[in-house]
Amino acid sequence: MSHFQRIRTTPENFKGFAGSADIHIRPDGKFLYCTNRGTSNTIAVFEIRKDGRLVTKQIISVKGKHPRNFVIEPGGHFLLVANRDTDNIVIFSIDHDSGLLKATGKEISIPNPVCLKFLAN
Repeated sequence: MSHFQRIRTTPENFKGFAGSADIHIRPDGKFLYCTNRGTSNTIAVFEIRKDGRLVTKQIISVKGKHPRNFVIEPGGHFLLVANRDTDNIVIFSIDHDSGLLKATGKEISIPNPVCLKFLAN
């Protein structure tokens, strides 16, 4: 293995602490998502190019504090973030073409969520 790219998961002007937390690739392999804890509390969206390089598409608030884990629904249409310190799971829709996230306005209130999994039927 060899290093070929370094990329930020926070905006260029970010001055706080961002502890990277979780990372997942959308089921179709086109986009990578990763969360930041600390004072950032964001999720970054990257397009995965054919050569493996990442291109930043979006950095968005997780609508809570201390995202412990997130999961992408198997169809790749929704992303759910477990925010431990605000006792909520926030549901985002995923745009099929751009990979961008949009908060749906729907949340699940649950004490200290730390892990999310989808179960197969």
